[in-house]
Amino acid sequence: MENNEGHIISIENRKRLTATQIEAVEAFSATQLVLSYAGGRIIVTGSDMKITQFSKSTGAFSANGLFAAVKYAQKGGSLKQRLFK
Repeated sequence: MENNEGHIISIENRKRLTATQIEAVEAFSATQLVLSYAGGRIIVTGSDMKITQFSKSTGAFSANGLFAAVKYAQKGGSLKQRLFK
């Protein structure tokens, strides 16, 4: 990817999501997206979600729908998994 400093997520009017530096789409349904980036995962919830663009080579990602929440999960599993190895 071109820029390794960080990534950007933008949500316009809760209806259009764009993101940079996305490495993979790990899971997708009309109500949930799970995206992978260098720092871990991004979990997006909502309704009527549709991926409109994803380029693995550039990391550009966009989707339409009604977005309700965005949650970050760090690499290495959950806190519980890391504490109780």
